Amino acid sequence: MVRSDEQGLHLSGELTLATLAATQAEIRRLLAQQPGSRPQLSLRGLTGLDLAGALYLQHLSTQPQHQGKALSLQELPPRFQEVCAALQSPTPPPPSAPAAPGFLERLGEGGYEWGRQAKSLLFLTSELSWAAFSSLFDRSGIRRGSFIDQAIATGSQGLPIVALILFLIGAASALQASVQLQKFGSNIFVANLLAIGICSELGPLMTAIVVSGRSGSAIASEMAAMRFTEELDGLRTLGLDPLRFVAVPKLWAMLLCLPLLTISADFIGLLGGTLVSVLVFDLSFTTFVERLLDVLKVKHILTGIVKSLSFAWAITLLGVYRGLNFRGGADELGRTTTASVVNSLLAIIALDTFWGVIFYLKR
Repeated sequence: MVRSDEQGLHLSGELTLATLAATQAEIRRLLAQQPGSRPQLSLRGLTGLDLAGALYLQHLSTQPQHQGKALSLQELPPRFQEVCAALQSPTPPPPSAPAAPGFLERLGEGGYEWGRQAKSLLFLTSELSWAAFSSLFDRSGIRRGSFIDQAIATGSQGLPIVALILFLIGAASALQASVQLQKFGSNIFVANLLAIGICSELGPLMTAIVVSGRSGSAIASEMAAMRFTEELDGLRTLGLDPLRFVAVPKLWAMLLCLPLLTISADFIGLLGGTLVSVLVFDLSFTTFVERLLDVLKVKHILTGIVKSLSFAWAITLLGVYRGLNFRGGADELGRTTTASVVNSLLAIIALDTFWGVIFYLKR
């Protein structure tokens, strides 16, 4: 039972699960009549206590019960103190701040991550290569018409921007070269620069850069979106290989369209340079074209085609790799697309340097 006087509340008898509800209601009623924000509750007369009662006493001492009032427990019999003390969990110490990783630790983590990504990329390269090769003899698992759709998106829809950029690059190259060569009376050698520079270097390089930003990013974002929506898992559930169904048509479309775009870009770049040389620097159109055709060799065009094939492979492979390794939500999708374009640009520059050394040493 619970009684109240000037000194506070007094609890006597048993506080067990059977008496808990009545005791709780009586304490709340008497607590409303007590002055102050923390009146005392004397437990001297407590004769029985179980686990439910001990939990309730702990609750009384820590949580407000009526209009912000919390009881202060007093004179708990010694035989019940161990029970109540066992229920009080010690406050865990605040976690210490983790030590900043050292230089060697960061170096090791970076090397391990680089090795993991390199191994994953090599596995994907082998799987995609085999899937692309086997698709020439077995068309099962590839959606009908997907190659045509990808070729249109990569080739014909990308031709206007590639043509505009290469026309301007050809015009700018001819303008800058003519200004310098004019000092020596050798404007006609602008044709040499255009024929070799655009067909062997600027044509395939700039075409690949434009395609990587336009189509390579689209490949990465599409693969990432399919992974986020679990469409790739759905294809596996249906017994379809996601690489054959999604990536192989993109790869073959890129391998076909990028060389064709490169050849178109070469001639459009030559056209831009020719117009600038003829209209601005008063060179004879017939003489300039004859010089251009005399310098331009098949090997210059083949050099650009070989480069463009390697560029197409790298752009598709890195786009698929970044898309398949997508993790996270919408914010990560932008970072995945950006990483795909950046990796493609680095690969294009590295491959261009590699082929430049190969063809240069061959000569």
